[in-house]
Amino acid sequence: MYSPDSEIVHEDVKMSSDGESDPASSSDDVQSPVRVRMRNKKISTEDINKRLSLPADIRLPDDYLEKFNVIGPALFEQPISRRLRRVSLSEIGFGKLETYIKLDKLGEGTYATVYKGRSKLTENLVALKEIRLEHEEGAPCTAIREVSLLKDLKHANIVTLHDIIHTQKSLTLVFEYLDKDLKQYLDDCGNTIHMHNVKLFLFQLLRGLSYCHRRKVLHRDLKPQNLLINERGELKLADFGLARAKSIPTKTYSNEVVTLWYRPPDILLGSTDYSTHIDMWGVGCIFYEMATGRPLFPGSTVEEELHFIFKLLGTPTESSWPGISSNEEFVSFNYPQYRAERLSNHTPRLSSDGVELLSKFLQFEGKKRVSADHAMSHHYFSHFGNRVMSLSDTTSIFSLPEIHLERETTRPPAAPEPGNTHLSQGTHT
Repeated sequence: MYSPDSEIVHEDVKMSSDGESDPASSSDDVQSPVRVRMRNKKISTEDINKRLSLPADIRLPDDYLEKFNVIGPALFEQPISRRLRRVSLSEIGFGKLETYIKLDKLGEGTYATVYKGRSKLTENLVALKEIRLEHEEGAPCTAIREVSLLKDLKHANIVTLHDIIHTQKSLTLVFEYLDKDLKQYLDDCGNTIHMHNVKLFLFQLLRGLSYCHRRKVLHRDLKPQNLLINERGELKLADFGLARAKSIPTKTYSNEVVTLWYRPPDILLGSTDYSTHIDMWGVGCIFYEMATGRPLFPGSTVEEELHFIFKLLGTPTESSWPGISSNEEFVSFNYPQYRAERLSNHTPRLSSDGVELLSKFLQFEGKKRVSADHAMSHHYFSHFGNRVMSLSDTTSIFSLPEIHLERETTRPPAAPEPGNTHLSQGTHT
């Protein structure tokens, strides 16, 4: 469980290359350039931000510079210790509930409630994920897993964890705030996303996943609700509660992962031996949903989910999926022998390149699915140009002038039919 001493998440603990990381010298002949500079000028907000690796828009409390005179010399005259850094961050207001103002409730789950909030340090909007702590159990393992993974994942297409607040009753994760998730985005444009934007969102999803997979991190719960989008069009992976770092050699994992509609057939049939390819099936399902406005395999049970999959892609045989005939669950379901249908018949808005890429995601065998890294190089994305492939991890694709979001045609909500006004209020008779 994370204590109040848990290190704040968004800062990079590496020192800058301007001498700050040099070991302090006891000799009077060798002076740290930073120490000399700090003696000769008044310490500024910018100096503190740089030394503590804080975002440039942090607003230090009014009395902090005065307090800083006490710990200031120690902060600049030697390599900063973790303890001193924690003290400094706490003095500024990190790790404290009163630093954040709750605004609106955004949603509630089994373990956590998410609020829209505002940071007093930056005046920026944040998302506050408040995880209730049960005295008998402590922090849910999903919360600990999410924190431990997000501490190490710093990428333009992964949601940023700004702060962690631990009290006796709750663990609050402070994330950057994004306007909506992909499901809401689909709803807002009448389930018809501009095809250029579909391509932008898919590329960003692959970019974030490629970064995770290179670090042996599997998301394991990809779905439109876990992909956040801001007004600029930046898409970010969120909700790493089911994610885990994949150790080598391969271990056996639970097959109770991934929301049913986005769960690959090997996992549906009981496989617990999987790698990064578990996420790539879900990418295909999300790609289809963005391109058509409807979910690809909306099954309500495992059996029905597999039935939808086989009806479109063909019932697998030994030649199309070696070993399938010895899978007890597959045999017990006794599916009809469906022939594969053309994906292009179901995706009229997708180009031939798009259909080809979609088919590479929707492979029965995990090892045959295209990786996120290779998918980014597919011809479907060729008109983005080469520069998008060489951006640094923390740089948005929208930093390139040739990359832009197209305006969506939003549809007004459908008027309720006469006599059915209760349906528009979300109630059921």
